[in-house]
Amino acid sequence: MNLSIIIPTFNERENLEILVKRIIAATAPAGIAVEIIVVDDNSPDGTAEIAKILAADFPLKLIERKTEHGLGSAIITGINQATSKVICVIDADLSHPPEAIPEMYKLISGGEIQLVIGSRRVPGGGTSNWIWYRKLIHWVAAKLGSFLTPVKDLTSGYFMFNREVVRNIKLEPKSWKIGLEIIVKGKYENVAEHPIVFVEREAGKSKMGSKEVLAYLNHLLSLLLYKLTSQCRLAIKR
Repeated sequence: MNLSIIIPTFNERENLEILVKRIIAATAPAGIAVEIIVVDDNSPDGTAEIAKILAADFPLKLIERKTEHGLGSAIITGINQATSKVICVIDADLSHPPEAIPEMYKLISGGEIQLVIGSRRVPGGGTSNWIWYRKLIHWVAAKLGSFLTPVKDLTSGYFMFNREVVRNIKLEPKSWKIGLEIIVKGKYENVAEHPIVFVEREAGKSKMGSKEVLAYLNHLLSLLLYKLTSQCRLAIKR
């Protein structure tokens, strides 16, 4: 396989089949062989059952987590199970356009770029039908995290990377923003932001809430401490 695509799910029965078919429609003409890894956190709506049906016709592997829960840890589970050299993470709610995968993959496969962010904050990117308070939450989250990285869309949940970026890196699922964790901790020379238009979900319920916001703030503090201690160690070595 050329590419492992990780889809963390919780109550995404209405969206999963549409997403999988769009992924295949985008990658097959580009000659990208994919494995789709669905990591489901025991969804009561039957998402896992839909995944099992899809696995009969598509290159899909289902990982069912009965006790462990959380978007961040689900993504880490998927990364650990991926078999391809290049890994992509995409949301199941159809907010991220899978049609961008071939261009993102092309950037990675060129060899000069090791990490690609599906970005709403570069020319050509943006949001569609986004509720005002979602815009506010993500604007604040981006401002708070801007001291960690020059990446413009550092809260994006849509990203692709070479496996070497996270080799021997301890990823900690303190919030749902594992992409930010990889941006800060990952081993890479170059990162690119590929424009995407983020679309508000039409089916299912958003998982964003006060608990997730607080987890993100805790995650920011943890990453700030990590960065400061890493810089101190580097200074001492020099």
